[in-house]
Amino acid sequence: MTSEENRSREQICEMAKSIYDRGLTGSASGNISLRLSNGQLLVTPTGSSFGRLDPARLTLLNQDFSYSSGDQATKEMALHSAFYETRPGITGAVVHLHSSHSVALSVLPDIDPENVLPPITAYGIMKLGKVKLLPYFMPGDPAMGDAIRGLAGKRSAVLLAHHGPVVAGKDLEAAVYAMEELEETAKLTLLTHRLQPNLLNDSQVRDIVTKFDVQWDD
Repeated sequence: MTSEENRSREQICEMAKSIYDRGLTGSASGNISLRLSNGQLLVTPTGSSFGRLDPARLTLLNQDFSYSSGDQATKEMALHSAFYETRPGITGAVVHLHSSHSVALSVLPDIDPENVLPPITAYGIMKLGKVKLLPYFMPGDPAMGDAIRGLAGKRSAVLLAHHGPVVAGKDLEAAVYAMEELEETAKLTLLTHRLQPNLLNDSQVRDIVTKFDVQWDD
């Protein structure tokens, strides 16, 4: 095992435990993948709790997503592989959670499916761009990956209805931070829902998109 792989195993477990300890995902829900410099991926195993991951038991996949070693990979690999395939070179990690506020937002009847997060803060725009709402799929359904591929790499984050968010980032830290921002913005959205909050206007949003080079337009 290389030193990079060893560090990456430890990082996944540390980040996952932090996510679990703060209640962002519970039970045996959620999954993480991280691409190594040789193209292989480390993935959290199916049925595992983020609070008790063992670095030695993480799944190692080959570049083509075939099994190499470790426990059986998460059944949600279709979500992960779709992001690596459609956003090559800019996806180094993928995080999927069942975080409460994001899931609650996904079932509201009056949200914009093209961008579920209103422009409440600059950071939600900076870290996530537009977040697409995808329809409900049975957990583990490969069609989830097809839905992400249908976005042609234009979104780094999606929200699965009745299920939870999926975020891709350049590395694990970036993906986790973006996921945390998504959940916090979802919480703010629910707190202000139907209260007619003052949102950032179109000009302010455009300034943020331009200054921070956010992927925004379709």
